Amino acid sequence: MAPDVVPKSTVVKHSVYIRGQKTSISLEDVFWDALGEIASERNITRKDLLEEVDQKRDGNLSSALRVFALHYYRTQAKRK
Repeated sequence: MAPDVVPKSTVVKHSVYIRGQKTSISLEDVFWDALGEIASERNITRKDLLEEVDQKRDGNLSSALRVFALHYYRTQAKRK
């Protein structure tokens, strides 16, 4: 996607099980896809990544996942 293109920002609810508990996560598709890509790069499942972020989070899980994805890609960009 070109840097000047703003992706659609519709929030979608995803029902997931985290550490045996069913919960819903409200995320834009771009973040959901990014978490899948990050998990794939780390050779883990998206579920494993969600659980990892959940264990380390402070506050709302959906927000923590957005911050995690942003931090991940900002760190990657600084390495280039």
